[in-house]
Amino acid sequence: MEYVVLGWPSDGPTLRLDYRRFAYAGKFVMSNTGKAVVRDGSSDSEEFDTDVLAALAFNADRTESDTLWYRYVTVRSDAKGEGLGPRLAVFVAPRAAKRGYERLRIAVNNPFAYEAMYKAGFEWTGRETGLAELVLERPADASEDVLATADSGTYQDGLDRYRERDLGEPEASFLADHVGADPPAVVTAPRQP
Repeated sequence: MEYVVLGWPSDGPTLRLDYRRFAYAGKFVMSNTGKAVVRDGSSDSEEFDTDVLAALAFNADRTESDTLWYRYVTVRSDAKGEGLGPRLAVFVAPRAAKRGYERLRIAVNNPFAYEAMYKAGFEWTGRETGLAELVLERPADASEDVLATADSGTYQDGLDRYRERDLGEPEASFLADHVGADPPAVVTAPRQP
């Protein structure tokens, strides 16, 4: 498996993800965001980038030049649950720091994405977007030791926001199972040659 930044927003990278296997596939065709992927090297299609297991799109904040927004994280349907999304988010962080970004943010719209980004070292800021997404943030250059100190109260406060919503299954069961739980452990960065 290979983790790679395909390009930054100014490079205009695009991906052709199969909409039947990836949520948000159409968002990765746009060239105004940077892209990073996890790929397995097994491309067998001229129509889609079939070797991609997970993808992340990102761009600079319009008003805070030291902030990079993770816009979309998607994992191929047959690779979900393997931790690829959080590991890809962790992989991009130090590369963003090298480009001068101090802070990373993401807005998440469901408790599964919330949990995944906590695994990548993000923490809820207490803010929501106008679309009722929770805004999470982490330092771009934080060590794994620093990221391992997420606050349980803040974590539960974010989950409580989702509990206030009229969610169906499997979200409702996930939230019930996580009442009083500590934040998940932060994943380690993938080893790269």
